[in-house]
Amino acid sequence: MPGGCSRGPAAGDGRLRLARLALVLLGWVSSSSPTSSASSFSSSAPFLASAASAQPPLPDQCPALCECSEAARTVKCVNRNLTEVPTDLPLYVRNLFLTGNQLAVLPAGAFARRPPLAELAALNLSGSRLDEVRAGAFEHLPSLRQLDLSHNPLAYLSPFAFSGSNASISAPSPLVELILNHIVPPDDKRQNRSFEGMVAAALVAGRALQGLHLLELASNHFLYLPRDVLAQLPSLRYLDLSNNSLVSLTYVSFRNLTHLESLHLEDNALKVLHNGTLAELQGLPHVRVFLDNNPWVCDCHMADMVTWLKQTEVVQGKDRLTCAFPEKMRNRVLLELNSADLDCDPILPPSLQTSYVFLGIVLALIGAIFLLVLYLNRKGIKKWMHNIRDACRDHMEGYHYRYEINADPRLTNLSSNSDV
Repeated sequence: MPGGCSRGPAAGDGRLRLARLALVLLGWVSSSSPTSSASSFSSSAPFLASAASAQPPLPDQCPALCECSEAARTVKCVNRNLTEVPTDLPLYVRNLFLTGNQLAVLPAGAFARRPPLAELAALNLSGSRLDEVRAGAFEHLPSLRQLDLSHNPLAYLSPFAFSGSNASISAPSPLVELILNHIVPPDDKRQNRSFEGMVAAALVAGRALQGLHLLELASNHFLYLPRDVLAQLPSLRYLDLSNNSLVSLTYVSFRNLTHLESLHLEDNALKVLHNGTLAELQGLPHVRVFLDNNPWVCDCHMADMVTWLKQTEVVQGKDRLTCAFPEKMRNRVLLELNSADLDCDPILPPSLQTSYVFLGIVLALIGAIFLLVLYLNRKGIKKWMHNIRDACRDHMEGYHYRYEINADPRLTNLSSNSDV
């Protein structure tokens, strides 16, 4: 475009002349009224000083006792015995490590800042001796994707810990990965509440975790899973329930976890999977199930599971699954069993037989002691029985005498005259 190119220098010369004229006029005004400019500067000086003194701390400074890397967007406050979350975290922080501290309680708005920590995406609070996580503890973290609360003895986990202090109006949590391994508190701190129920309430409250992809609940001594614990986690892809004490999966439903890819159930106390659970697992299109190191009971109730194992491909390492009970089936591979092997033998396991034998010995010992006491007190017992016999005989003779008097009218009249 030649026309446009020819106009460029002329337009530039015009702007330069206007700028020079403005500078001349400005110099003339400042030279004509020096007192007014000085007074205006002096009047604005206090304001500038107060504004400078009221400025918050620099947004990119590193908190004391912490290590910061602006290039890696990371802050590490590890093993510093901190009792609360630092208030002067830099705004650039994307990965925050607060592990190995003494936080104890995580209150509502523990990470609320002005301006907010808008870049914080990964938060690790593992091993910080947290006893209590209150409602809204993770509010005002709009980019938080990963949260690790592992190895904290959580006696109280608020139902609204992840959904905000008011679940009815709060936005869904941005969390994608939630790690809650080994958070079981000591028995003396459970306060007569179900630990399984407490964790389930936090997972379903307000439907805040519907975008969650990964959930780890390993090593929590779970005896069972509440019925609706997975009902509000439709996007879940990875679920780790290993190293618990789960006996059965009868009451929990996996039906709505259509995106589930990995289900870890190793190192539990599972004895058999029933038809309902088998059908739900088979209906998940992408799932891989891990069932190693469970004490499978190979009796007549195992027949359906054995048939399912031979047909399905969802169980990883299924050729390693072996029987634990009864004794005659111990270490038999499940895939090698047939219907003739799976009968309900009434014979009890050896451990239970030993328990009954011990109980019989205790009862026999108690009986022997009782008989010995009776033998040592035989004279006193004999005298006591004679006294009872004499008392009963006297009592019966009185009844017999009254009966004879009432039966004979003459004795009745004689008795009445003698009374007179």
